[in-house]
Amino acid sequence: MYKIFTAALCLLTLGVSAQQFSGTVYDRERNPLQDVTIYNQRTGTHTHTNEVGVFRLKDAQTGDSLKVSRMAFKTQLIVLKEANQRVILAPSDLQLNEVAITTSLKHLNIISDIDLKTNPVKSSQELLRKVPGLFIGQHAGGGKAEQIFLRGFDIDHGTDINISVDGMPVNMVSHAHGQGYADLHFLIPETIENIDFDKGPYHADKGNLATAGYVAFKTRERLDHSSITVEGGKFNTYRTMGMFNLVNDNKQSAYVAADYQMTDGYFISPQNFNRINLIGKYTAYLDNNDKVSVAVSHFNSKWDASGQIPQRAVDAGIITRFGAIDNTEGGNTGRTNVNLQYLKHIDANTFIKNTAYYSRYHFELYSNFTFFLEDPVNGDQLRQKENRSIFGFESELNKTVYVGDNTIELKGAVGLRNDDVNDIELSHTVNRKTTLEQLKLGDINETNLYAYVSADYKLGKWLINPAVRVDHFKFDYVDKLAATYATQSQGKSIVSPKLNFLYNPSDKIQYFLKLGKGFHSNDTRVVVEQKGLSTLPAAYGADLGLIWKPVSKLVVNTAVWYLYLQQEFVYVGDAGIVEPSGKTSRKGIDVGARYQLGKWIFINGDFTYTHGRATEEAKGENYIPLAPVVTAAGGVSLHHPSGINAGINTRYLGHRPANEDNSIVAKGYCITDANVSYQYKQFTIGVITENIFNTAWNETQFATESRLKDEAAPVTEIHFTPGTPFNVRATLSYKF
Repeated sequence: MYKIFTAALCLLTLGVSAQQFSGTVYDRERNPLQDVTIYNQRTGTHTHTNEVGVFRLKDAQTGDSLKVSRMAFKTQLIVLKEANQRVILAPSDLQLNEVAITTSLKHLNIISDIDLKTNPVKSSQELLRKVPGLFIGQHAGGGKAEQIFLRGFDIDHGTDINISVDGMPVNMVSHAHGQGYADLHFLIPETIENIDFDKGPYHADKGNLATAGYVAFKTRERLDHSSITVEGGKFNTYRTMGMFNLVNDNKQSAYVAADYQMTDGYFISPQNFNRINLIGKYTAYLDNNDKVSVAVSHFNSKWDASGQIPQRAVDAGIITRFGAIDNTEGGNTGRTNVNLQYLKHIDANTFIKNTAYYSRYHFELYSNFTFFLEDPVNGDQLRQKENRSIFGFESELNKTVYVGDNTIELKGAVGLRNDDVNDIELSHTVNRKTTLEQLKLGDINETNLYAYVSADYKLGKWLINPAVRVDHFKFDYVDKLAATYATQSQGKSIVSPKLNFLYNPSDKIQYFLKLGKGFHSNDTRVVVEQKGLSTLPAAYGADLGLIWKPVSKLVVNTAVWYLYLQQEFVYVGDAGIVEPSGKTSRKGIDVGARYQLGKWIFINGDFTYTHGRATEEAKGENYIPLAPVVTAAGGVSLHHPSGINAGINTRYLGHRPANEDNSIVAKGYCITDANVSYQYKQFTIGVITENIFNTAWNETQFATESRLKDEAAPVTEIHFTPGTPFNVRATLSYKF
């Protein structure tokens, strides 16, 4: 693989040896458009625009007729007149017959693009559900990051999925509540422009935690219009949101958005939840298609929670499904982000993407999972707390090289991330006021230096993508409870090669084989305590599949896959202990389809099956707790020109083992949501419903040992957080 890269980089010195025509595609606001299909009607060849809107055609000549199309834009027929053609596309309603299978390594993005257009996100919690096969669960009053399930992983809050927004990482390494903690609640869903995702460790630009996959959100650079939205519904739920254009022309754009939410929730003890979100973004469009964007965002949230309750307390009638053993749980958190992105064109074939970010973050959470197991008098309430600053940057060079009739798109990048965490704490408390004992208290400084190189070699109908990534970590920890001051320190490096193959015999079908190595880091406290043992466990994955349009308005995607993880070994923040769980392997199948019925009806469906086991345990005792086995999701949406929009969506998560011998089972669920809205001129009125059949379901479940007050002995059984009952809220929006 290293020889491949050496040869590819040497080609930078080669000149153009064949006739090449290039061009750039924009929308009406002169924003470059990615993944636009350019079809040469004379030769039958096609290509796609890259992330800066540029396309290149081989074997083309002046006078050729080109068909230019992209989802949700009107198709244009143009005549090739010059070497650097400029094309402007006008927006239109989504039509699946205009969707083409791209030759990009990020080919799965057409799925999320379709879903965002046909079924817009209605809350920040729903953002991750746009990834096919990804399920989430909330179990702490709405304020804590969701529990994530993907590809046979109980990812907890982000241990094995890399999440970012505009190049800025969301995951918190060495977090007080668990490794990779990813709280997306600072996003306003209406500001999201697109979602880039893939499953598995196959992308060199995605590093730590990108084992089961990654999700990268991109926020809008400009707004189509200003708007105000108000919502209200059951359980004293209210929301108000405003998005305001400040500047919007060919030279610059700027907007601000604000979102405030509050609810008591459906629990007997009110959640008293409230959250405020603010974002402002400015983009300057410079000469030569250069671009500078600056985004500033802030969010703050506080809540009360009923926590996870034991099944035996409900069965005995001590509490209802929506009751609490300890209703003093809850917390508060906030994050302020500054993000700078600069796109610089060096020449027609070379550009540099630069990203720099800073985040200031605080977190305080009160939980009680075991009730009176450890302290039969005061109870087992825990406080987890931290204050954190994150600084990072990345600079990525992109260069296109022509080799005969073929092209090589080269990428090379360097980057840094530093997390400075002060007073990261785990304490035993009572009633969120009195601290009985500080179990852990210290300062963390964790630095990740990295570099990667990648080459997209387009050889006829093939795209071959070799890549390699190198990461180095430095872990420092100061234990403030130790008798004497000392900085405990460890360092570790890892090399992650990737090799991907895509074959496009036409713009109707693509076959792919993806191979790669990834990793997730362990918590700094684990690393220094274990003196560097299993610091960066690796993951090895393979995907084989296809994307296919058997008919013009049907897109089908499927893959069979395998993933081996060296060690699922993380810091368990809830208990303050190290818990290695050994090597695991997972294999499965993903199937999805998107279909347009007539002009206005869109149907979608996804199914996943996973078989996962611990490889070092005896048969029958090798189940992976809470690992999903079967998931399914699907829906129908209608978008009528009269202004009526409606949708119904169902998601199913099957039964799964809750412990290693499968003697305790986490029950599955099937939930259906629906929505309807009507747009008249600038006004839109709608109704959003959740769990329309009022199914009794458990959103999150754990096999936990606990003891109730005055209980003679502890019991290990399912502890759960109930899912929402039937819920409804009304919305009213005004655009101007």
